[in-house]
Amino acid sequence: MRFDGRKFDQMRPVNVIRNYTKYAEGSVYIEVGDTRVICNVSIEDKVPIFLRGKGEGWITCEYNMLPRATQIRKIRDITRGKIDGRTMEIQRLIGRVLRSVVDLKALGEKTLWIDCDVIQADGGTRTTAITGAFIAIVDAVNKLHRKKNFKVYPIRKYLSAISVGIVNNEKLLDLCYAEDSNAQVDMNIAMTDDGEFVEIQGTGEEKPFSRKDLNQLMDLGENGIKKMIEIEKRSLKMDALWIGTGDKK
Repeated sequence: MRFDGRKFDQMRPVNVIRNYTKYAEGSVYIEVGDTRVICNVSIEDKVPIFLRGKGEGWITCEYNMLPRATQIRKIRDITRGKIDGRTMEIQRLIGRVLRSVVDLKALGEKTLWIDCDVIQADGGTRTTAITGAFIAIVDAVNKLHRKKNFKVYPIRKYLSAISVGIVNNEKLLDLCYAEDSNAQVDMNIAMTDDGEFVEIQGTGEEKPFSRKDLNQLMDLGENGIKKMIEIEKRSLKMDALWIGTGDKK
């Protein structure tokens, strides 16, 4: 048993609220345990300079952790005058993994801006943001699809992410902060619904880990992601029917 009563392969409770804000084309509030993130997706009718005239779109992310999302106040990036390395890494990760499941040519010359704001952090903020952002992108693309009627529906697959790790020599799924901060091995995994890996970030924080450890962590993460994707499907309901179909309806 873990300190919060969960089994080694048990996720924290997940809660998803769609259409959480008024103006964004896609907006999701997501809770995973005590981690809470707001994900907004905005559609812009232009692309970065390097894509202009190529007939394809782009997806990019800005990630932010509010000052009292953590136990100790975090200074805002604007106050320090620069984005810290962790923030840059996470927002690049989110944009990168979301692009992997979207047909950017089918999207056309549009940019999907993902804004992920962590309002409370208790481990797994980047993986929670990826799951929330995926749902928000589906909502945003669907709004565009109903107006534009894409010849090929852009979202090709489901996507989710989760953390795994080794804490006190035990392999655990979905680490909270207390576990993550004491992990011997810390790993984040992003996968699609057909079992393909998009991103694997794994680090031996205190000591190296074996291939056997890696395989067991990957299996643990894959099972967790399957459960997260089922949550996505239940949240989206009928609005998920176009995913992977290229349907024009």
